[in-house]
Amino acid sequence: MKSGIKIFLLGLVVFCWCTNSFAQTQLTIEQAIAAALKSNYDILLVKNDSTSFALDNSYAKAAFLPRVNANTGLLFNNNDQKQRLADGTTKQQSGIRSDNLNAAVSLNWTVFDGLKMFATRDKLAQFVKLGELNIRNQVVNTIAAVINNYYNIVRQKQQLKAVLEQMSINEERVKQAEKKLSVGLGAKPELLQARIDLNAQKFTQLQQVTLIEELKEQLNQLMAYPLDTKYEVADSIPINNDLMVADIIISAEKNNPALQVSLQNINISRYVLKEKKADRYPIVSLNSAYNFSKTNNKKVVNSFTPLYNRNYGFNYGVTATIPILNGFNVKRQIQQAQLDISYQQLAYQDQKIKVDLAVSNAFKNYELQKKTLELEEDNILLAKENVSISLERFKLGISTILELRETQKSLEDAYNRLIAARYNTKLAETELLRLKGDLGGK
Repeated sequence: MKSGIKIFLLGLVVFCWCTNSFAQTQLTIEQAIAAALKSNYDILLVKNDSTSFALDNSYAKAAFLPRVNANTGLLFNNNDQKQRLADGTTKQQSGIRSDNLNAAVSLNWTVFDGLKMFATRDKLAQFVKLGELNIRNQVVNTIAAVINNYYNIVRQKQQLKAVLEQMSINEERVKQAEKKLSVGLGAKPELLQARIDLNAQKFTQLQQVTLIEELKEQLNQLMAYPLDTKYEVADSIPINNDLMVADIIISAEKNNPALQVSLQNINISRYVLKEKKADRYPIVSLNSAYNFSKTNNKKVVNSFTPLYNRNYGFNYGVTATIPILNGFNVKRQIQQAQLDISYQQLAYQDQKIKVDLAVSNAFKNYELQKKTLELEEDNILLAKENVSISLERFKLGISTILELRETQKSLEDAYNRLIAARYNTKLAETELLRLKGDLGGK
């Protein structure tokens, strides 16, 4: 009787969990990816950096414009003066007050700086492209993380269904053991072992439910959803069986975001070298200014000193700054820029080797998992049939509980391998598409 109540309560729990799952909103993989692309914080942070590059580039043409400055000042003086002249006379006066007003508008226009301003303009444009590539790289990585997390939830759902199937077999074992014991054909240890196995499956079920909730919270974080957001995911894991290694390698060399970022760093370092080389050349500037000054003296000591003086006018000219010797600083900076180009080229070659190796390993794993999946799909059918036969034999009393438990264990292992093979094949497929730079919501 107690066993029947326990089975009823367990069934009620499972029914409530399934009902709650069906009542929840269905979240597709495409919706999960769209939400992550819109709100994922890692993507938003990279977009902020890219916006900063674009902002700098929007002012790149300012380097070609002249610099205009206005200056003005008003000065008040209150002095004591003493003068001894050439003829021997001495003049002295205290409380000599004066005020001086001056103003100027000046223009400085660099017309030649060794083409440095052009190199700076082009470098800023390259930084904008680098920002776009960084966004794309983060987007691809985020999509991969969403796909892996989403289908891990699907995997654990499938694992939970397998546990529930095992529980139904254990419930039947308990039922048969109780029936045999009631008519004197069974032994109590057999019933106790059946209940122990059933309780173990109940614990496994609770673990699976908790694990699914934890994985959903991880997915919520990737999508920037509030914690405890409830939804249901798909029941199956689709597999793309048509990926070709040659196509992936060719596409990765052109489209892999990490490779593109590395290549872009080489381009930027070349423009930095142009900037440094420009410091070898003279800087030619056009200069002009409009000046105004006015002086008011309340008292003067020398009769030749004016009480009022005003001066204003326009001037212009050309200046050239010619570098001759600055401690070989320009030469050092050029050498450093050349070393940076070599470093970035080595980094690109290293990244390319890593991508090629990753593609090769991922494709081998992809092929292995596809073959494993095909094998395990056959094995699960055999294991199910074997359990069905063993359970019928057990009901008829022509097999032992040990035989039934052994077939149950084989079914459990077959489920574990099958579900793992599906998920691992999806992981390998996702990694190949990530390396290819062509990852989508599939």
